[in-house]
Amino acid sequence: MTPFRIDESFARWGELLDLILASFAYMDGRIDPPSSAIRLTTESLMEKAKAEIAYAVENAGRLVGCIFLRAETDCLYVGKLAVLPSAQGTGIGRRLLAVAEETALDLGLPALRLETRIELVGNHATFAAWGFDKTAEKSHPGFSRVTFIEMKKVLAG
Repeated sequence: MTPFRIDESFARWGELLDLILASFAYMDGRIDPPSSAIRLTTESLMEKAKAEIAYAVENAGRLVGCIFLRAETDCLYVGKLAVLPSAQGTGIGRRLLAVAEETALDLGLPALRLETRIELVGNHATFAAWGFDKTAEKSHPGFSRVTFIEMKKVLAG
């Protein structure tokens, strides 16, 4: 289960979309505003993969995980980290984050950054255990309360 780069030869967009939607489904009714994942289409995923750096993991011929990365000025943004519910707890998320760390270092970026919803305290704990620290509390446009937190992991160069 080695992560591979999603590039122009990738053709499994429907399966990738299904993976992301399945991974994010537990958030339905738990977070407000709803996840941007529900607005994804195969076409928007293709565009996202062109604009960002994307990796996927396959097991027994089935996509089981993915991650999308975007270079920022001082860090690499980690987005749409998704692992099929049936494959969670098997190290796929850690493997994908290791690829993110390698990518950041290759790009000369000293940190990873991600955002996670305020309601998903289990995610906060998981990311903290993986070396991320909370750096900010923020709100989506139109919200007066905190809706998500930002977390960063400083990388050893």
